[in-house]
Amino acid sequence: MTLEGRSLFITGASRGIGLAIALRAARDGARIAIAAKTIAPHPKLPGTIHSAAEAIRDAGGEALPIACDIRFADQVEAAVAQAASTFGGIDICVNNASAISVTPTLQTSIKAFDLMQQINSRGTWVTTRACLPHLLNAERPHILNISPPLNMDPRWFGPHTAYSMSKYDMSLQVLGLAEELKGKVAVNALWPETLIATAAIVMLRGESAFRHCRKPEIMGDAAYEILTQGLDFTGRFLRDEQVLRHSGLTDFDRYAYEPGARLQRDLFLDD
Repeated sequence: MTLEGRSLFITGASRGIGLAIALRAARDGARIAIAAKTIAPHPKLPGTIHSAAEAIRDAGGEALPIACDIRFADQVEAAVAQAASTFGGIDICVNNASAISVTPTLQTSIKAFDLMQQINSRGTWVTTRACLPHLLNAERPHILNISPPLNMDPRWFGPHTAYSMSKYDMSLQVLGLAEELKGKVAVNALWPETLIATAAIVMLRGESAFRHCRKPEIMGDAAYEILTQGLDFTGRFLRDEQVLRHSGLTDFDRYAYEPGARLQRDLFLDD
């Protein structure tokens, strides 16, 4: 199976992991709606919906850039309607957009808490809900959340309770929807084994941290392997390296931002 002719609605696809997933799908000739906020160049964040659209077209896909803030249901519903009208439906929903503040409670502002809940938790649910009528009419439809395996070890809550709550809510949605939509829509979660070189890492740790990261392309390739599966491949909490090893890949040096440097394991994963 390939993604040729398939229509993807991806949140936060103007940069990073979302864009990597879009570009991998574009190589098959997929049609991709880029739902993101950045419409003009940002002084600290690379990429816009328009530069992403150009890259997707260069990679062989169709692109529909849509300015959309998933905190607002009316914007999400309008964006989904535009994508479905343009592409004749939606086959795949990728919930990638996310906000992060890895801070303890007293250092987490109410504004930051609300932002993580509005984007990670509520935004994911609103986007999924808006896409669902179209997915139910699609062949081999899929929902993919970029969220971690459910792990109730207190050490993943103590340092950043608010962030953990919001990301685990995305994963709980996978758990519930996979059961609710069994046989109708495949629903899975994907999480990186290591830190990924994205704008979020720069904001949190500085660009020097990139040397301990992998490139976003590993998530794009892993997402591709998941999204080309059938409806029985559902309810799984997957890691990028795990998925690619299962597909037969053994050499992961290609994904290292700095080959030979020690990689930093991502959050929520036990040793």
